[in-house]
Amino acid sequence: MKSLKQSQSIIVSGESGAGKTESTKYLLRYLCELWGSAAGPVEQKILDANPVLEAFGNAKTTRNNNSSRFGKFMEVHFDNKYQVVGGFISHYLLEKSRICVQSSEERNYHVFYLLCAGAPEKLRRDLNITNPDDYRYLNKGCTQYFSNSSSEKVLNNSQKSESQQKKGGLKDPMLDDFKDFTSMDQALSRLGLTDQNKLDIYTIVAAVLHLGNVTFEDNPQDSKGGCQVCPVSEKSLVTAATLLGVDKGELRQALVSKVMMTNRGGMKGTVIMVPLKVYEANSARDALAKALYSNLFDHIVRSINKSIPFQASSYYIGVLDIAGFEYFTVNSFEQFCINYCNEKLQQFFNQRILKDEQELYKKEALKVEKIEFVDNQDCIDLVETKGTGIFNLLDEESKLPKPSPIHFTTEVHRVWNGHFRLALPRTSKLKAHREIRDDEGFLVRHFAGAVCYHTAQFIEKNNDALHTSLECLVQESRNKFLQSLFPVTNNSQQKGGKLAFDSVGLKFKTQLGELMDKLESTGTSFVRCIKPNQKMNHHEFEGGNILSQLQCSGMTSVLELMQMGFPSRAIFSDLYNMYQKYMTEDLKRLDHRLFCKVLLHAMGMNEKDYSFGITKVFFRPGKFAEFDLIMKSDPENLKKIINKVRKWLITHRWKVAQWCALSVIKLKNKILYRRENLITVQKNVRMFLSKKKHAPRYKTIMKVKGIESMLSGMESISQQLKNKTATEAEVKALKSEIMATCLKIKSNPSIKVDTLNETYNQLLDRANKLMASLQDMLREQKKAEEQERLRKIQEDMEKERKRKEEEEKMKMEYEENLKKKAEIENRRKLEEKKREQDELTKRDFEILKAEQEKEEARLREQMEQERRDHELALRLANECNSQVEELSTVSKTLDGNKNITNYNKKYDLSKWKYSELRDTINTSCDIELLEACRHEFHRRLKVYHAWKAKNNKKAALPQNERAPKAIMDEANRATRLNRVSEMINGNSSQRYFRIPFVRPNLQKSLTEGHENDVSHNQTMGKKGWWYAHFDGQYVARQMELHPDKSPILLVAGIDDMQMCELSLEETGLNRKKGAEILEHEFDKEWLKNGGKPYVRPSQRAK
Repeated sequence: MKSLKQSQSIIVSGESGAGKTESTKYLLRYLCELWGSAAGPVEQKILDANPVLEAFGNAKTTRNNNSSRFGKFMEVHFDNKYQVVGGFISHYLLEKSRICVQSSEERNYHVFYLLCAGAPEKLRRDLNITNPDDYRYLNKGCTQYFSNSSSEKVLNNSQKSESQQKKGGLKDPMLDDFKDFTSMDQALSRLGLTDQNKLDIYTIVAAVLHLGNVTFEDNPQDSKGGCQVCPVSEKSLVTAATLLGVDKGELRQALVSKVMMTNRGGMKGTVIMVPLKVYEANSARDALAKALYSNLFDHIVRSINKSIPFQASSYYIGVLDIAGFEYFTVNSFEQFCINYCNEKLQQFFNQRILKDEQELYKKEALKVEKIEFVDNQDCIDLVETKGTGIFNLLDEESKLPKPSPIHFTTEVHRVWNGHFRLALPRTSKLKAHREIRDDEGFLVRHFAGAVCYHTAQFIEKNNDALHTSLECLVQESRNKFLQSLFPVTNNSQQKGGKLAFDSVGLKFKTQLGELMDKLESTGTSFVRCIKPNQKMNHHEFEGGNILSQLQCSGMTSVLELMQMGFPSRAIFSDLYNMYQKYMTEDLKRLDHRLFCKVLLHAMGMNEKDYSFGITKVFFRPGKFAEFDLIMKSDPENLKKIINKVRKWLITHRWKVAQWCALSVIKLKNKILYRRENLITVQKNVRMFLSKKKHAPRYKTIMKVKGIESMLSGMESISQQLKNKTATEAEVKALKSEIMATCLKIKSNPSIKVDTLNETYNQLLDRANKLMASLQDMLREQKKAEEQERLRKIQEDMEKERKRKEEEEKMKMEYEENLKKKAEIENRRKLEEKKREQDELTKRDFEILKAEQEKEEARLREQMEQERRDHELALRLANECNSQVEELSTVSKTLDGNKNITNYNKKYDLSKWKYSELRDTINTSCDIELLEACRHEFHRRLKVYHAWKAKNNKKAALPQNERAPKAIMDEANRATRLNRVSEMINGNSSQRYFRIPFVRPNLQKSLTEGHENDVSHNQTMGKKGWWYAHFDGQYVARQMELHPDKSPILLVAGIDDMQMCELSLEETGLNRKKGAEILEHEFDKEWLKNGGKPYVRPSQRAK
């Protein structure tokens, strides 16, 4: 783009599952991060579009877990400084049929499963979302989520399908439905959508699911053969109507009937309500669902484009990611459109890479062999030829009063009879396709292979129109967002009746034509994605399958052309004009072609690395460095190159003059050479005789000297050995022997050849043995050192592993303790608040009780007055022989109010013995009875301790207090309500507390008779710790840590008389900040001071 000042396009192609979408994301990330450092939000929003588009436009297929079911062309725009200033996304052919039906191993679009798995509980409750098994649009395919071990634990059973609970989740390192919902939601927020905008989108998605659950049955009361909504679908109908903001009755009517308008003389006539059959109602429902989702997808793409800031653009780089070539056992209209698009892209690839390149070589008269490739233009003509193409035949069939897939298929075979690219299904290599009837499908031979298409749903899937009743219904919805998805247009107002038709194929063909025009207007780069295996396994390489993909995509032809061709080129005139202003007058007289030849010679290039055409010079692959140096040099470097050209030209001319002078000298030397031949012959004869006589001895000496060269290696090895003294002595001895042998050979001219050979072989054998011995010793030494090094490394690794495990364990314990302490603090605050509420209730109760006592006193006075009046009346009656009325009902009212303050009690344990209470506490499994016994037992303890405290001598200082003075004071101050029923039904949780206590001060000790107790005085004022373990409301274990004596450990059931008898509520510890501790903190001190593990009473009985 920077070199050619032209916008560029990158076409990412390949089979489904080959990695096109992932490659596209890496390309966009590279463009945005490398050239968008100053783009700010532009870069982020372009990258944020990916998770949103994948959620709404990708789905699991049998060949790809994250298959793009739509095509997209993502443009990254740059300013004149080549910085990212904006972006734009165009999309093509969303696979709408997947919304309503999928095969058993495939899934619907990811967003439906993200909503079921990852949406917050409130959102799922508001949208009435459960699990995939509950929706017809999901339960026909795979209902498992993509998840890992962590997300699997978060999902509850109500969110999981039956298949998910039995088999577990699907595994893919790039997908996790639970986490991907959060990623999608955050990406939508970063793209500028508000919470209400996102709720509107999720509402439409949920409405599609509920709409799919609406089913139909024949209406026995309709004489015209109409249908009605099944009673079991009424709830789904109401939910869908609520989410869509329409009246449920109007939605029902629009689904089971349609409005048609008669035409009279070109004018609109009577409106007719036509009832629909069951299959027609199902089609209408599916059409509405597909229209909702498709328009929602269009809205999301528009929102993404709107959110990306866009400034003045000078160039752009577009990245095309479109569904790859697809072939399944059942191939329908979607696969036909996708494969047609891939045919167009393959033709564009052939045109740019193969046709244009070879035509240029031919035009420039370069001797490059012609490369043969498969031209797929005839396959494209089969699909898009005006009037007779398959798309046109399909549109014409759709406009008929009664369109038929059989008639359409028959017409395709008739029009294109004998065409190489079209064949009958029975000619397929696949047995399942050979069983298809001739009028049920056709076979197309694509560039990547033959694909058999089932035409049963071609007509239905090619019609993108929604009948008038449903379109008017959604346009009049109370949901403003839904209204915006279906704007009122002139076309929608004019549509009516059965002939309403909107061709999907024609729309896709038009969009694809616009895309091809855009690609042709830009520079193009191709990225071929190759699928390594069909099982989607990593580190698995299927060579035959990969070779087939390379051959089908034309890569073998491209590689052959690249090997034999010249990919880089430059025009003569451009090179000449670039250097012209730096040329001297003598260089300007050269023509353009000659200057280029001189230039390349001056640069020192090999003649095999370039070739001259008529108007251009071409360079071989791998010579881009020299090409860039010639084409992209700065002015200073251009001047240097010109100087090289002048130097080479002068040097060349000087060499020509030198060659002439050398030719004359050569002739003179030839004459002298002949004169000297005689002397040369004599010298050669003498040399031959000498060599024949002394050759064996000096050759042997040379070989012996060769052995001497091995000594340096031996010395080097001996220096590395630990016992190098012995080895160095052996090397010196061998060296001395070699020198002695050389002297012996030199001094004995008559020595025989056999003796020379034997002497040499002995030396060589000894040298080899010594070298082998030294090498073995060095190898053993290095092996021992390596083993020692590995042992140390292993020890260090083991220490590091243990250290990391210990750190991780400590970290987890620390985090768990923090969490528990936070829970303790929250519980303390709640109990403090509850305490305050109980005190308010108590005060209200005391006021009520006081009023009641006042009322009872008044009633008693009134009753006494009535009694005296009654006695007086009796005396008078006896005197007069008359009757007296009964007493007033005041006494009855008083008797009825006597028990108003009494609490109902389930158990009366006041007459139980102590042993019975203790046995019940230790053996009973009845929680309520157990708590009642514990309450009665502690009530008696309180009475006992109160009696004991009252009768103790006041001057005596208690040596073993049952609880710190602060707790006892709190219990004495607190006046509480009777909470027997609450304690019986209360929580029996285990809670642990720790508070400090201080002995009385020294002055108080002296006044109480300890003036002479030195040891006692020394411990006055020292702090100790009081620990308590509450099992429910009462102490189960108690521990006192004194600074001057051994710890005191008390256990309920054994040391009850020395333990604190107060309940947890009475002590106020649960409201005291910082008093509650964790279980492991209490157990640590308990076990350290000799305590035994605690067993709860309910477990002792077992």
